[in-house]
Amino acid sequence: MRPDGRELDQLRPYEFERGFAKFAEGSCLLKLGDTHMLVTATVEERVPPFMKGKGSGWVTAEYSMLPRSGRQRNDRSLMKPNGRSMEIQRLIGRTMRAIMDLEGMGEKTITLDCDAIRADGGTRCAAITAGFIALSDAVDYMLQRRMIKKNPIMDQIAAISVGIYRGQEVLDLNYDEDSEAGTDMNIVMTGAGKFVEVQGTAEQEPFAADTLGRMLKLAKKGCDELFEAQRSVLGK
Repeated sequence: MRPDGRELDQLRPYEFERGFAKFAEGSCLLKLGDTHMLVTATVEERVPPFMKGKGSGWVTAEYSMLPRSGRQRNDRSLMKPNGRSMEIQRLIGRTMRAIMDLEGMGEKTITLDCDAIRADGGTRCAAITAGFIALSDAVDYMLQRRMIKKNPIMDQIAAISVGIYRGQEVLDLNYDEDSEAGTDMNIVMTGAGKFVEVQGTAEQEPFAADTLGRMLKLAKKGCDELFEAQRSVLGK
């Protein structure tokens, strides 16, 4: 039995609140169990120096956790994000770029600011899943103002965690499960069923190929449900 009584292949209760941040070009608050992630999207008509003159756009991300979003206080990243935050925001940025026609954006940047308001496991996955909603609304903003000619989003993207908890493959680990898991994985997928990123580590016993296959199947089930929820939120 899982700590919160869920089935092995069951997501935590989730809720998307689109347009949560009034002044952002796109935003989404995702409540995934006791993990609450706010993502805002900002559109700028410029690109980083290394992209100038290439006629291509850029999508990037920043990630942080509020000081008491978790069970202990963490310091604010006032000057420079810590190593974990850097790793996560790079993950978010490259996964979003994987589904974008960057040349179709022209020299424009979309920045996704991902802030964990409440953290109970799976914050990076929640940031990617909510980030797609914010990204979509930012692109709609650009289309409505004729900043771009066509939609550069080529596919959906979502992410979910899977792992081995007390000898069982489980979907969408919360903090209690994550802290005890023998294996913890973060899976990023496209709506077409392709994998963008597979991050996994055996914290205790090594796992076999068939175990990996079952975990990937669980992740696909979770992502498919999230894709359907995204389409419902966006109305398309």
